[in-house]
Amino acid sequence: MARYRYESSGGQGSWDDVIMGASMLQELGEKKNPGRKIPMKKVMIDCDVGVDDALALILAFHSSELDLKAVTAVNGNVPVDKAFENIRKVLCLIRPRQKPIIAKGAGRPLKGEPVYAYSIHGKDGLGGAKFEREEGEEWWQIDPDPAYELFAEMARQYPNEVTLIATGPLTNLALGLQRDEEGMRRLKEVVIMGGAVRTGGNMTPDAEFNLFVDPLAARRVFESGLPITLVPLDVTHQVFLTPRVMEERVKPLRNAFAQFMTEATGYHSIVRRFKGGKVFHLHDPLAVGVVLDPALVTTEQLSLDVDVQEGEHYGRISEVPGKPKIEVCLEVDSKRFLDLFLSRIG
Repeated sequence: MARYRYESSGGQGSWDDVIMGASMLQELGEKKNPGRKIPMKKVMIDCDVGVDDALALILAFHSSELDLKAVTAVNGNVPVDKAFENIRKVLCLIRPRQKPIIAKGAGRPLKGEPVYAYSIHGKDGLGGAKFEREEGEEWWQIDPDPAYELFAEMARQYPNEVTLIATGPLTNLALGLQRDEEGMRRLKEVVIMGGAVRTGGNMTPDAEFNLFVDPLAARRVFESGLPITLVPLDVTHQVFLTPRVMEERVKPLRNAFAQFMTEATGYHSIVRRFKGGKVFHLHDPLAVGVVLDPALVTTEQLSLDVDVQEGEHYGRISEVPGKPKIEVCLEVDSKRFLDLFLSRIG
């Protein structure tokens, strides 16, 4: 079976040293607390793997607090087939000790045509970071069934234990509710990166990308009554990489993950800029961070609606009465999160 090997163009130390450091993270907690087993949070991640989704996966797999059961693909930053391929590429970089289930989900939004983010993530979704296809061990288990069926199956297997982290459009979640609402209600929590509540959008003046791609799915998920925590641009625009962080804290790590981060974000030391500008926002990693440490953010319970009518406000979030309450992150300790993120990369 074919897999992918990440080609690092720099760094010191052997690849085995890098992987050993990553795979041993789950054992550190037990060594620090002999005789006491620290419970891990069961997690699934539904993603449209672009660059920040990849960084979110690295953070999640490098966090001993999480038991990452499954990673699923959805149409968004790139087409779903490319997102599914990128999941496998990133897993070949991470080489997790416990192989997650992976599955492919929706290839288009519930309504309208797909919208991609090639200008941000590149045609490959991973900013042109180099991977070579090779034969060898696979770091995953493929589920042939659609991703949105896996959600409910996992929730039924581990009732009220599984947190679903969604870092792409919410099409798979909406389809999961449509197929097996009772099963989906056995999820412990749904943490969603998406939307712009009291700030401007990044796709239009009003709308954030994930909700703009499939606002109908977002509306259905918001109205479902599931226990949702929303991680919108209000907080993700406060967490980002800067040239100083790259030069002083990332590049000195000299490991494959730091090298991947440099290549995927398009960071150039000479001009001290990223491909997309002066900073690179860590949208999706923050959603994982909120699961790792909810105290990173301050939340407020809000009733939200999503504009599904085509026009200038398509995908806009509005605060309205009478809808189910959602925990919305409105403030974040950005320094504390960045320290957490960089400690796991290193």
